[in-house]
Amino acid sequence: MKRSVALWSTILVTSAIAAADTWTGTIVDVMCKNSDLASHTAKCAVECSKGGYGLVLGDGKFVKFNETGNAKALSALKATPKEKDLKAKVTGTLQGDIIKVQEIEIQ
Repeated sequence: MKRSVALWSTILVTSAIAAADTWTGTIVDVMCKNSDLASHTAKCAVECSKGGYGLVLGDGKFVKFNETGNAKALSALKATPKEKDLKAKVTGTLQGDIIKVQEIEIQ
């Protein structure tokens, strides 16, 4: 019975990971989402973290991150050596108009 439960748990976790999508765009804090993204700085994004973060996609659409994504975005922004042009690859699942973030990689 324990093996059966462990097997189903593995299948469910694998299914959840396989269902993840990936988006690329510019990571930005909510307060500055309508600013000039090319000149928006990591320093500004860190200072404006209270409003949360999201990703501006290639078509200009802004998609907000969930709370876990906000924490991951803040960590990634603090760790990046980039000052501007904060392109990122985000992996997660879209729930309504919010990305439930699993991973953020600033490129």
